[in-house]
Amino acid sequence: MIRKPPPAAPDPRPGREWTTAVVALGANLGDRRETIQSAVERIARLPLVDDVRLSDLFETVAVRVDGPDPDAPGYVNAVALVTTRLAPQVLLGMLHAIEDEYGRERHERWGDRTLDLDLITYGDIVSEDPHLLLPHPRAGERLFVLEPWLSIAPEAKIPGLGNVADLAARLRADPVGDDPERL
Repeated sequence: MIRKPPPAAPDPRPGREWTTAVVALGANLGDRRETIQSAVERIARLPLVDDVRLSDLFETVAVRVDGPDPDAPGYVNAVALVTTRLAPQVLLGMLHAIEDEYGRERHERWGDRTLDLDLITYGDIVSEDPHLLLPHPRAGERLFVLEPWLSIAPEAKIPGLGNVADLAARLRADPVGDDPERL
């Protein structure tokens, strides 16, 4: 009796390519700087995350529905460049879980935050899925995102919007415009 060799096992499914995601971080309650540092360490421990680089930390004025509020607790903002193989939807879900770990409550859009993590870009992906808007729909209008980003990646681009440096320069030329959230 002649035995046939067993069929060859299929090739394993190739993994997702390593991609750089941009995550904006902000906090205006508690020990803001420690929260940002700790959150970055938490992101670095996620599965399929290879590297996380944190920008400079920026102090910014809190913005309310009717504009900047210098009497409210100020924010510390930063941007992290995250090298990952996580799918963008999975990364976003994990960022929300980290916010929850830090006591984030989602009562109002303009409220104070123990930690805010926004997925700004994921490589060159553009998505209009309401559960995964990429790039973040207001990223190009927010100096508190653009300035930290420039401190770590001066040549950065937002897919479909252009150079981060050019976007920031336009906002600095018209700092208030019609959108107080850009501060």
